[in-house]
Amino acid sequence: MKSKPRSKRVHLILNGKVAGNDALRAAVARQRAAGHRIEVRVTWEKGDAQRFVSEAGEVDLVVAAGGDGTLNEVVCGLMDLSGAVRPILGIVPLGTANDFATGCGIPRDPAKALALCMKGEAVPIDIGKANDHWFINAASSGFGAEITATTSPELKRLLGPAAYTVMGAILAINLHHYQGRLILPGREITGSGPVAIVGNGRQTGGGMQVAPRACIDDGLLDVLVVRQISPTALLAAARELQQLPADGEYISYWQTPWLEVHPEEAIPVNLDGEPLRFSTVRYEAVPKAISLIVPTNCPLLSQRPKLKA
Repeated sequence: MKSKPRSKRVHLILNGKVAGNDALRAAVARQRAAGHRIEVRVTWEKGDAQRFVSEAGEVDLVVAAGGDGTLNEVVCGLMDLSGAVRPILGIVPLGTANDFATGCGIPRDPAKALALCMKGEAVPIDIGKANDHWFINAASSGFGAEITATTSPELKRLLGPAAYTVMGAILAINLHHYQGRLILPGREITGSGPVAIVGNGRQTGGGMQVAPRACIDDGLLDVLVVRQISPTALLAAARELQQLPADGEYISYWQTPWLEVHPEEAIPVNLDGEPLRFSTVRYEAVPKAISLIVPTNCPLLSQRPKLKA
């Protein structure tokens, strides 16, 4: 005989830009009718979501209802708490890109996503750190997540629909070459066109696959490094992008617990959509920092959670 599911105390942090979402309103009403205690806090300005986490008190679950920016703020709020009192994180994706949620396989439908938050299993996942800043999905430098590439048909056929837009990012990087040093465990690289992507998740820019081997529970960050590429070398670079070699001529891909970037000038860095600028930056993976509710078939897990009998 199955026991009745326990009522959960939930703090749902909703981005004010989508506060009028009728589907979410109805989903919250259904979950309340099922016995769950859900308090909804609506953001008005930057910093609200992070603050709402600190004001949540003793709850079982904090739900980030919004896009990648809302999720990042909620994660920052959770990381402000000690691990002993850090509640579980759930996600209802309501943004434009929803890169992290999509990569995890979390449903786009608000009712299904909230139902997953209520009944799903939580797994410990890693969080990325860039100096004193947190990110859950990806840190990109040298180009914005909004880049849309227009690539030749030959490149599109070579890379396929899931990856060819990375070439647009590569071309954008080539507009300005950042000189500097890249330091990883056991190696140091000096040159032009340093780090392009540091991924905890696999995609950014609304579906651009930039760290295809990344897992959110392996204690590692995936690093895609792009060197200076001439227009005549695009096809060769595209082939390397398919292979992801550790020491390619144009593309290198590593998995590492940390790395440091020491540029000769300050570089723009985008953390989960948040634009920053660093004169030097150390990236680290903080293993199993947060418990996140994901589907049982989440593709970003290196170890799938065991189902309860």
